[in-house]
Amino acid sequence: MDLLTANDRPGAYPSSYYADTIAAEPPLPAAKGALGCDVCVVGGGYTGLSAALHLAERGYDVILLEAQRVGFGASGRNGGQVGTGQRLDQDALENMVGKTAARALWDLSQEAVSLTRDLAARHAPDAGFAPGVMHAAHKARYVPEIHAYAERLARDYGYDQIKPLSRDEMRDMLGSPVYHGGDLDMGAGHLNPLRYALGLARAARAAGVRVFEQSRVTAITHSDPARVETAEATITARFVAMGMNGYLGRLDPTVAARVMPINNFIVATRPMSDDERRAVIRDNHAVADTKFVINYFRFSEDNRLLFGGTESYGYRFPKNIADKVRRPMETIFPQLRGIEITHAWGGTLGISLNRMPHFARLSGNVLSASGFSGHGVAMATLGGKLMAEAISGQAERFDVMASVPTPPFPGGASLRWPLLVAAMLWFSLRDRL
Repeated sequence: MDLLTANDRPGAYPSSYYADTIAAEPPLPAAKGALGCDVCVVGGGYTGLSAALHLAERGYDVILLEAQRVGFGASGRNGGQVGTGQRLDQDALENMVGKTAARALWDLSQEAVSLTRDLAARHAPDAGFAPGVMHAAHKARYVPEIHAYAERLARDYGYDQIKPLSRDEMRDMLGSPVYHGGDLDMGAGHLNPLRYALGLARAARAAGVRVFEQSRVTAITHSDPARVETAEATITARFVAMGMNGYLGRLDPTVAARVMPINNFIVATRPMSDDERRAVIRDNHAVADTKFVINYFRFSEDNRLLFGGTESYGYRFPKNIADKVRRPMETIFPQLRGIEITHAWGGTLGISLNRMPHFARLSGNVLSASGFSGHGVAMATLGGKLMAEAISGQAERFDVMASVPTPPFPGGASLRWPLLVAAMLWFSLRDRL
């Protein structure tokens, strides 16, 4: 199954609230002929755009190849939440890699949020970064754990941006009867993801990056120099930086065995009045709950609820995304039963088996960063910067991320999908029960 065309038209942004509310930008040309550069970046999402921008700012001659349009994939379709920490919590990381490495991973995650916020302010002010992400517990027994973890981060990591919320405090801030408490992380935030991606693309081009769209990479030859091929071009480069995430396909078997695509879905409601909006989420914060198949939501600038979640078992999107997402939305917010849904869309992201990003030096001059597992707005942005550092000879921080074990899926790229389906069915049933 070709994920680049399975659910979307070639060369066009998918219809979504984000795509339908931006000024259309003309397509960039496809790569053609024999081209040369210092670094060839593959993928025009946050990872590739950040890598290209940071490399160009360091003086490198950079070509970026995007198979569709910049920001076409998960970078232009996600929930827009800029979360703190890694995808795994610090307790799990300390057990996995030890306290010293876990502290380094925490520091990198903090830099990822700061970097994203700063890049958005400089290059995409229209993305509207706003602070605050609430974590809502769908089971009462999770609340003490959430509060204890906030206290531990303050005590052991010096992070005092999280406010524990009781059941009453949560319900005062979030108009839903299904949650039992949680916390509010003011160090985290949210933004318009497509506007952010397009802002990075403009900044990269202004810095001298040659960006080519509709230039799908068909082969990468690991040599010195490396060779990157598309249908109409051959690029010779000293280095290659790969940032394809869920759209890698089988371009690199080593990465494909550790990062697999999965679909997720979002709807946008009609605009609400200020009173209606405050009755759903009192303040301008994003929300994510504790279900394994997570529900996440926030308001747009024009007071539409953007509600994401649910899972699909197959590469193709369901025929009626709106009906699929409406069910959990109306369960969480009964007052929204029957509300008009104006937009419904799906997206493909890359996940790893242990939900940690997969950073790898595939050969001496070919690097990859992917598998952000739904935590990629900030970490993918930082991932691009870390690849730029490594290419310029400062690999220590890239190596910290690469040292985190990301085991292959059982059965590798061939059997990972049916095994994941079985696991997701189990966790989905556990959430419901």
